[in-house]
Amino acid sequence: QVQLVESGGGLVQAGGSLRLSCAASGRTFSNYAVGWFRQAPGKEREFVAAISRSGASRNHADSVTGRFSISRDNANNTVYLQMNSLKPEDTAIYYCAATSGSYYYTSPSRSSYDYWGQGTQVTVSS
Repeated sequence: QVQLVESGGGLVQAGGSLRLSCAASGRTFSNYAVGWFRQAPGKEREFVAAISRSGASRNHADSVTGRFSISRDNANNTVYLQMNSLKPEDTAIYYCAATSGSYYYTSPSRSSYDYWGQGTQVTVSS
């Protein structure tokens, strides 16, 4: 079992930055790939970014490429999502999720992930 807790959300103006954190506890965190997803009101939960258990492989959704960056610190059991040049359309609840996988494994699919956090709200004002 892996427990995930997101933090770092808040209210920011368009063009601003936030860094989200996903802190894990439980089993060995370095065995798990982690993904970030987001869900805006009335919309389905969508993929944002993912990182392999080693950190060697990273993927970002087209909508955030060049603005968001995922990273991890296995020594501190934490995955980060650095969000720059934020837009009002980035407003959503952001969730992190974890799944066991190989050295380079990542996935943009919600169904690939076994463990989910409770989410953190990000609101971008225009």
